[in-house]
Amino acid sequence: MTRGKNVEQALAEGHRSREAGEATGALSSRLVTGSPVYYGWIIVAAATVGMIMTSPGQTYSVSIFIEHFIRDLGLSRSLVSTLYTLGTLGASLSLPFVGRQIDRRGPRVIVGVVTVAFGLACLYMGTVRNAVMLGLGFLLLRTLGQGSLSMVSSNVINRWWVRRRGTMLGIAGLAASLLGSGSFPSLNHALIGRFGWRTSYPLLGLMVLVVMLPVGLIFYRRQPEDYGLEPDGALNGENKGRGQRQLVEENWTAEEAVRTSAFWLLGLGLASISMLGTGLQFHMVSIFADSGLPAAVAAAAYLPISATGAIVGLSSGVLIDRIPARFLLLAALIGQAASLIMAPNLATAGSALAYGVIIGTTSGLQRTVSSVVWPTYFGRKHLGAITGIASFVSIAGSALGPMPMGIARDLLGSYAVALPAAAILPLALGVAALFAQRPTR
Repeated sequence: MTRGKNVEQALAEGHRSREAGEATGALSSRLVTGSPVYYGWIIVAAATVGMIMTSPGQTYSVSIFIEHFIRDLGLSRSLVSTLYTLGTLGASLSLPFVGRQIDRRGPRVIVGVVTVAFGLACLYMGTVRNAVMLGLGFLLLRTLGQGSLSMVSSNVINRWWVRRRGTMLGIAGLAASLLGSGSFPSLNHALIGRFGWRTSYPLLGLMVLVVMLPVGLIFYRRQPEDYGLEPDGALNGENKGRGQRQLVEENWTAEEAVRTSAFWLLGLGLASISMLGTGLQFHMVSIFADSGLPAAVAAAAYLPISATGAIVGLSSGVLIDRIPARFLLLAALIGQAASLIMAPNLATAGSALAYGVIIGTTSGLQRTVSSVVWPTYFGRKHLGAITGIASFVSIAGSALGPMPMGIARDLLGSYAVALPAAAILPLALGVAALFAQRPTR
């Protein structure tokens, strides 16, 4: 009996050790505890690279390829839009599972698997020959890039920072906007012009593998408590010793979170921005062409979008540590409505610039709210599972944007009616978001 009890105790201790993370590994321990700065800063830098490397699966990147898919594969705009919708919707179904795996296995394992699969998906895009293959490619890009890699990267920052969470995510978002949405559309346009789209997507895949795989495997870590640290850089007990307010979190399970009205008021507001913003960016080249503006201008429009998004993301990251997230969400939804009204009326380069600024403002606010609000409202313990469900709602919403806009364009011959009418939705959800107060037990 004593021996059996000892075996059970040993197994239990081993299980607790695995749950604690990777601190038992000598290399991991030296890397974290031997860092000359709080390792959370290293996490911010590594996760920022992860956010940038999601670009080949993001709509701002895919949109530059859309006209080539339509022309070279002989497909209609409605069909390509529908395939993108179905691919994005299918991608959303996997995210609750991915979120639970982040909680269970840690971010380093997940980021390694996702990065390899994402790089191979980009290589596959160069082989697409028909509608079925294109639909599968969209499914892979959206599952692995926009969904999984984005989620694990923001998740790891949220686990290492609490009091300055919004600021850290704002810093990461600033760099990700400038080097992601600000650079990849023009990069894609240049690559396609030089090598053709069939070579360009595999080149993006090689970039993902070469850059992200070593960054993710070497630097991603689960949480500071595994290494005798606390969020925001304190040693265990340091806050108490200095007389500072000790960190207290109220941790909700995913099942508890989805039963609150706040989860759905916030989730649906964010999902509507994903839906309508994805539709606008997916059809960016077409919207500009209807106003007599060339594709190069559409690609260049992502620069003011990304620059504004970066500035707004950083400033709103600081603000969200001080004011309720629901007010920032309201501002984002108002901006989304304004961009829908402007989109069919881009007659000059100046109006296109103003349009880009409004989209960038909306994007920066949405990114901050969606990254910060879930651990702020529901704690870090079950963050992967909760963000998995929230990402499912958001990405399922983004799936519904391109198809109706594409169909409306084919049926009506322009976007003049459909886009301004769609502005009613974000305005209504903005009012509803004001009631999304942080829940308490």
